[in-house]
Amino acid sequence: MKLLAHIILLIVMMNCSGNSQVILQEQKNDTIMKYRTLNEFEQYVILNKGTERPFSGEYTDLFEKGVYACKQCGAELYTSQHKFHSGCGWPAFDNELPEAVLRVPDADGKRTEIVCATCKGHLGHVFEGERFTPTNIRHCVNSVSLVFKPAASKPYDTAYFANGCFWGTQYWFNKAPGVIKTTVGYCGGHIENPTYKQVCAGNTGHAECIEVVFDTSKTDFRTLAKLFFNTHDPTQVNRQGPDIGEQYRSEIFYTSALQKQIAGELFVELYKKGYDIATEITAFSKFYPAEEYHQNYYEKKQGIPYCHIFKEKF
Repeated sequence: MKLLAHIILLIVMMNCSGNSQVILQEQKNDTIMKYRTLNEFEQYVILNKGTERPFSGEYTDLFEKGVYACKQCGAELYTSQHKFHSGCGWPAFDNELPEAVLRVPDADGKRTEIVCATCKGHLGHVFEGERFTPTNIRHCVNSVSLVFKPAASKPYDTAYFANGCFWGTQYWFNKAPGVIKTTVGYCGGHIENPTYKQVCAGNTGHAECIEVVFDTSKTDFRTLAKLFFNTHDPTQVNRQGPDIGEQYRSEIFYTSALQKQIAGELFVELYKKGYDIATEITAFSKFYPAEEYHQNYYEKKQGIPYCHIFKEKF
């Protein structure tokens, strides 16, 4: 009986081992399938760190609005706002999307190579000190390493801001050109469908927030983010004037990598001007509209905000 038990156990272990190998192979295949199949020239540049001839790439002189992604894995790397004409013969960018590009010492011991942070595919090289643009940086990228994705044709976008009592926030954004609609509510917490009373108790993690729907042909996220900073004191922590509590914190909830980057750039710009910025920059999760009596409060009362005073900071 003991011998029979050992034989059965051995068979089970062999089957489990075989299944594990199958699972691992399937996982490996899934990973491989995520990458685009490259032709011979693409492999030469992206995998073997080659270089395309200057002025031969399809994106050298392209300046349409959109996003440039990695040819091999599809990760977004640059936006058209980063692109400029350098005359070098390759696409040039003066910045990248957050955490999208890695810098590594080049094999020649002199230059700095840039690769996709996701798949490590070769992009080109980065140079500093040339003074082409205010960032003083030039990403010199092979067109063949990129895929261009034209800007979406939708005429509107959405942004989420928290900077104190949402009555005052909505007052200012309702006046902004290009804004289609605003809604006050709650964001950033762990309770679903919170009430005003729950949020004021300080146990939900939510901030009083505003949802801003805007016409992208008339305004943009940078303009709205500047209005956000200009209409409150971003140095105060968990308060705004006489309103005290975590629900009154200063926070931007970004919905895209570009919004995150713009928010970060404005943060740094104000910091360099001497502002000790307390604004949090957080990925958007879910927005819960507030009760009806909070919507367009100052418009209904025909009043003006008591703690949201416009002050130009840029």
